[in-house]
Amino acid sequence: GGTACVVTGQPFDTAKVKMQTFPNMYKGLVDCFVKTYKQVGFRGFYKGTTPALVANIAENSVLFMCYGFCQQIVRRIVGVDRKTKLSDLQNAAAGSFASAFSTLVLCPTELVKCRLQAMHEMQLSGKISQGQNTVWSVVKGVIQKDGPLGFYRGLTSTWLREVPGYFFFFGGYELSRTFFASGKSKDELGPIPLLLSGGFGGSCLWIAVYPVDSVKSRIQVLSMAGKQAGFMGTFLTVVRTEGVLALYSGLMPTMIRAFVANGALFLAYEYSRKLMMKQIGSY
Repeated sequence: GGTACVVTGQPFDTAKVKMQTFPNMYKGLVDCFVKTYKQVGFRGFYKGTTPALVANIAENSVLFMCYGFCQQIVRRIVGVDRKTKLSDLQNAAAGSFASAFSTLVLCPTELVKCRLQAMHEMQLSGKISQGQNTVWSVVKGVIQKDGPLGFYRGLTSTWLREVPGYFFFFGGYELSRTFFASGKSKDELGPIPLLLSGGFGGSCLWIAVYPVDSVKSRIQVLSMAGKQAGFMGTFLTVVRTEGVLALYSGLMPTMIRAFVANGALFLAYEYSRKLMMKQIGSY
């Protein structure tokens, strides 16, 4: 599921990070795509793909594993049998709980991904000198400058994004599946309803938490140039110096990516889960 998400959405995610961190460099999505292609070629859209794959595979593995556990916790809290189907709201709460755990594996890999994606802009703006633009060089730089804890720059912002965001993510997904199922079992839904449901869930997530993600991206990328203020300090500085709309720079590529990538994520998740369950059932 994580792999499907990255393969389909990485170019839009790269544009998102560039536009969030340097909103004055780009007039819009098309301008960002054109300039990126001219300056660094097609490969520029897939900068940070390796850490993005690691991030998404790790995050979604932990997220969906914990989602199952958290569903059982919700069942205990509401006092129902462990096989009882949860409501859409209860599933949303379970997804929100699960995201608190997945954040711990997501934050370090997302920091490396964001820095790679915005490296060219950091060099253009003179915030850092010319350096190697590889995963290992970024990892080595973090360790040398801040130690292992440096990988958790932006952890608070990531939690503030993930916990409420995944409430809307799983809530939107389950609500959409309920709509398409029309009283039948959700497990019988075909690929198109699953794609649309996943896309709707992803869109709900990003609409709800996009400004928080903008602050997180700035903290993780700009901390390359020196000590960066925390979440509230960065948030207030952006609002005061650039205006509220700066927090929404890059929203268009994010919404395109959210629908396409999360549709692919849930489709791959549901079908791989069914395949695995069938394999287990045959033993």
